[in-house]
Amino acid sequence: MAKGAWAVWVATGFGAGRAPRAPGTAGSLLALALWWPAGLWGLGPYAVLLAIVIGVGVPITACAARALGRRDPPMVVWDEIAGMGVALFAVPHQILGFAAAFGLFRLFDIVKPFPIARLEALPGGYGIMADDVLAGVYAALLVQGGLWWTGGMLH
Repeated sequence: MAKGAWAVWVATGFGAGRAPRAPGTAGSLLALALWWPAGLWGLGPYAVLLAIVIGVGVPITACAARALGRRDPPMVVWDEIAGMGVALFAVPHQILGFAAAFGLFRLFDIVKPFPIARLEALPGGYGIMADDVLAGVYAALLVQGGLWWTGGMLH
């Protein structure tokens, strides 16, 4: 498999991003399944995995974008996988917490409040990845704020 084809396969979330509708949502749903077991590992290992996913995402998404001939192809969902990982950081390992992080992440990824949209202008894989990572930060802050406000109750 050529380098570009391998990068496209990984960057599309192993094909999830090729969903005919809402590829970003398909990638985010895949991310839920991928991050669910990592949520049991503890914050240290989770943070290391998250750093790796973000770090390798920059060159992988850049290579895939070049191979696909588009600046930020909709089918590239590695950025959603990374952004969901950020959104889920330190969220209690419960379906409701994961659902809240998912919904908020998708909202911020679609609406792109300031300065998320500006980050897309960064070059190459940085622009592909940075807006989703910041959307994940926004989602994480709201989920953690909600947990603080309710005394950590999700049930």
